[in-house]
Amino acid sequence: MDISLILKITGVGLLVSVACQVLSKSGRDEQATMLSIAGIIIVMILIISELEGLFSMLSRVFGF
Repeated sequence: MDISLILKITGVGLLVSVACQVLSKSGRDEQATMLSIAGIIIVMILIISELEGLFSMLSRVFGF
């Protein structure tokens, strides 16, 4: 795992939280909810790609 992954996740979290606050203060709660769901999906995609690399490394190490 690289420090860049942690920074990417942090950046997505900060951008989503600020945008959600702005949207909810302006009365657009539905868009804020959709934006938070989109942020969660983006972070999940980042984590899944790293897990794929982990599982392939484990299969190479243990010879599966």
